[in-house]
Amino acid sequence: MIRTAAFAPFLLATTLLTAAPALASDPASLALTFDTGANTGAVMVALYDETGYAGGQPVRAARIDVAAGEHSVTFEGLPAGDYGVKAFHDLNGNGQMDTNPFGMPVEPYAFSNNAVGNMGPASWDRAKFSVSGVASQTISIR
Repeated sequence: MIRTAAFAPFLLATTLLTAAPALASDPASLALTFDTGANTGAVMVALYDETGYAGGQPVRAARIDVAAGEHSVTFEGLPAGDYGVKAFHDLNGNGQMDTNPFGMPVEPYAFSNNAVGNMGPASWDRAKFSVSGVASQTISIR
């Protein structure tokens, strides 16, 4: 059971699409591809470092327009290190994760490494992955 409150900082970040500026000297890039079950709406993506993953601000955020045929995003200029991704498929395009009356998400969501949470988002230890140089990951969001 995943409650919306666990996604609150993520939802704010993806709604506002705030992102830290890239530094020219940062060497790493990350390409994320999302395998979705529907071709409507958008995938809202938040990329975190360890300090932000449990409820802080993301390092980067993006909106992928699935309805227009997009399924990937690349984050350039990342410092080498460990990162985790939280994403949800905004099927109706309203910019937020819809929930049922109990606060449970009714739109698909996913985490890096296709990690699964237990009564909340996937833990940092399950979702983290290393980025150095050029990295990529495919995430199933269904």
